[in-house]
Amino acid sequence: MTDQSTPTFGDLALEVRSKNAGPFWVTMELFMRDEAGYALAAAPENVNEDVIAALYAVRAEDVQIFRIPALNVVKISFPRPVSQAGLHDRDVHAGQHHVPLAALRPVSPEPV
Repeated sequence: MTDQSTPTFGDLALEVRSKNAGPFWVTMELFMRDEAGYALAAAPENVNEDVIAALYAVRAEDVQIFRIPALNVVKISFPRPVSQAGLHDRDVHAGQHHVPLAALRPVSPEPV
């Protein structure tokens, strides 16, 4: 269980960012500061297809997660809910999509 004293991924990461991966996909990346932070971000109980689906209202089966331990990076991709620059697109560069992910609090204890 998490509480307000648990750090968010934004607190633990060097950078959390999102960007277009073409006009129909969004990619987000958690660049963790160290191996301990990476272990939290890479842990399936913290970042998995169901968690991302719930955060972004996408289908879990469409979410792709890439764990890159050599770089302490977790990369997440999923189809954009609306295509880039479409009538209902409110973030044409997908530059703000990372905010819910950065605010997510891991369920595992804080790294030491």
